[in-house]
Amino acid sequence: MPPPDSNADMSSLLAEYLAFLTDNRRMSPHSVRAYYATADRLAGFLQLHWGNDVTRVTLHQISSADMRAFLSDRRGDGLTNRSTARELSAARHFLRFALGDDVTLPVMKGPRVQRSLPRPINPDDVLALADDVAENAQDGWIGARDWALLLLLYGSGLRVSEAMALMGDILPLGSTLRVTGKRNKTRIVPLLEQVRTAMQEYLALCPYPVSADQPLFRGARGGPLSPALVRRAVQGARTRLGLSDRTTPHALRHSFATHLLAGGADLRSLQELLGHASLSSTQVYTAVDTAMLLDEYQNAHPRA
Repeated sequence: MPPPDSNADMSSLLAEYLAFLTDNRRMSPHSVRAYYATADRLAGFLQLHWGNDVTRVTLHQISSADMRAFLSDRRGDGLTNRSTARELSAARHFLRFALGDDVTLPVMKGPRVQRSLPRPINPDDVLALADDVAENAQDGWIGARDWALLLLLYGSGLRVSEAMALMGDILPLGSTLRVTGKRNKTRIVPLLEQVRTAMQEYLALCPYPVSADQPLFRGARGGPLSPALVRRAVQGARTRLGLSDRTTPHALRHSFATHLLAGGADLRSLQELLGHASLSSTQVYTAVDTAMLLDEYQNAHPRA
């Protein structure tokens, strides 16, 4: 009986994994690409490392030493501790899929990753940022669009990708907004009157009619607005205003969370508003709130 075609076997396994990531896990396209790329890199590395073909069967022999060698090789590509930890997590995810739940995976501790605290933006700086972006837009309706978008990110705590995914079917606007986030999970977020007014003014000026199946935020030529353009506009504004490099569109979401928590919001409610899968992701903002209070104390107290 001829030996199995190992290349075809691994290609088939990787194809099954890709389908699993896309269909079963409901990951974002970016996450799917990242997890699949790690699986492909691991298979290619093991073939060179072992000097033999890699198949579903031979994957069972993978050891902690093999995983350390793989991560060491990836370190040679310039990966940081955080990126190395993500690579290890993705590699283990692939091995769990390939080997099954009843197989014990190689024991391997990832590198220490110091969790950096989100940096919220002062409310006055948020308004100054949005105002500067709007004033420097190439057209009046684009300025109204950018003003509305940045207020939405701050006022409702949306991710940039979530705002870009909003369609005309959310109209007419009310006091809340249904948002589809990661893993296709939907949540209800508040739509403050000021934010709603800004969005309505943008829609009134937008030269492109917004139908139920069209993006709400449009680019200059009528297509979907690119997140890269939003980031570029914010980058220009923060340079002109002398704001920190950490002043990004995503930092507006951090500011939303931190300012709500400082105002008395409880963690469970904040978790729902942000669309976090676990409470631990939300708890980081308690440390941010404490750090902000400490900064204010040190700046204001005469003996601090």
